[in-house]
Amino acid sequence: MFNAMKIKISDNFTYKKLLLYTLPSVIMMVFTSIYGVVDGFFVSNFAGGEAFTAVNFIMPVIMILGSVGMMIGTGGSALLAKTLGQGNNEKANGIFSFLVCASLVLSAAIAALGIIFIRPIAELLDTENKLNEQTLDYCVLYARTVLIALPAYTLQFEFQSFCPTANKPHFGLFVTVAAGVANMILDALFVGLFKWGVLGAAAATGISQLIGGGVPLIYFLCPNTSLLRLKKPDFDFKALLKTCANGSSELLSNISMSVVSILYNAQLLKYAGPNGVAAYGVMMYVSFIFISMFIGFSIGSAPIIGFNYGAGNKKELKGLLKKSLVFITITSVIMVALAFGLSSPLSRLFVGYDAELCKMTTRGFRIFAFSFMFSGIAINGSSFFTALNNGLISALISFLRTLVFQIAAVMILPLFLELDGIWFSIVIAEIMAATLTAICLISNRKKYFLVKDN
Repeated sequence: MFNAMKIKISDNFTYKKLLLYTLPSVIMMVFTSIYGVVDGFFVSNFAGGEAFTAVNFIMPVIMILGSVGMMIGTGGSALLAKTLGQGNNEKANGIFSFLVCASLVLSAAIAALGIIFIRPIAELLDTENKLNEQTLDYCVLYARTVLIALPAYTLQFEFQSFCPTANKPHFGLFVTVAAGVANMILDALFVGLFKWGVLGAAAATGISQLIGGGVPLIYFLCPNTSLLRLKKPDFDFKALLKTCANGSSELLSNISMSVVSILYNAQLLKYAGPNGVAAYGVMMYVSFIFISMFIGFSIGSAPIIGFNYGAGNKKELKGLLKKSLVFITITSVIMVALAFGLSSPLSRLFVGYDAELCKMTTRGFRIFAFSFMFSGIAINGSSFFTALNNGLISALISFLRTLVFQIAAVMILPLFLELDGIWFSIVIAEIMAATLTAICLISNRKKYFLVKDN
């Protein structure tokens, strides 16, 4: 693994090199998901079912407010990689610095608005009026505490994409591990030992985000050997617009997933009550770990794709797509088997204190597991087009996958299958998204040199 530190985005990539270069990003995203799971574990087992339901209920809103970091990180990474591939290092550093400054200002404004309006938002989302006053209070307390650290959360998202582009994937991994370990330790102290409940979980998350966003900020401000450095920003608003347009797919994906989660919660309250929200929360925590492998691979490989596209390297670009699809296919099969086999013990880990809730979660998870067979295709396909600086197709895939297909499925299937229809809707939506991605890749194969030369 340590030989990967010598690999550069300008290299010719074999399967081994590609896996070694993307492995830090994969581990980084998996680790980020794991400490989110630990967060849920402590809240569920030490703060109780109401607190666990509250955190899962309000989390989509927090994810929406933090999505600007995903947009600027992925969109900016593609633009910076292309600029570096064209040999314009100084220009890349100026754009990089401006993007970081712009995201800090924007996220601070979003955080302030979120803190002010979070209670009416929470009340508005409880369409069935199934949540009691205590649960709503937990929602507000958790969200307001976490939102204080939203600018750091935004930077953490961005640097997860910028570090591989700067040829420093291992540094990004180190920071993520440090932030994750801090979150786990603080969860154990604040929630497990001090019994601070929801407030403790939120404080632990916020402090870990300060580490995840603050440490890379300091690193890129100091002299280092990375391809990117923070300096006096170039106020290149055209580059900012290009970044936002290019990263709009990830913005839409993140917002859409959160909106869909809100809709799922509403449907679950209708068909299963608060227990349904808790069961869905368990599945989301665990699915983050599985999906994060696809996301991590996509983040790690995107700078390589962007660099070779900027350099006009047709052969390498075609090879990267083929190798990516092989990786995604093999990983998907393994994920389905693991998710199905571990559905029962993982459900007991989170909600073993409630036999009925545990049974509901296990059944839902076994249906949900089959979605992993198809989700990686759309995730990697959207990222591939982002890296090619084609934000339109990337946004189309993300928008339809995370919003249109899932909303249609979750509204229609429960009418026939009731609660099982909610779990099946995720699988159906991923199948449709994978099909769409294949169509987009095939129809654009000539434009992006993905066919053999005549």
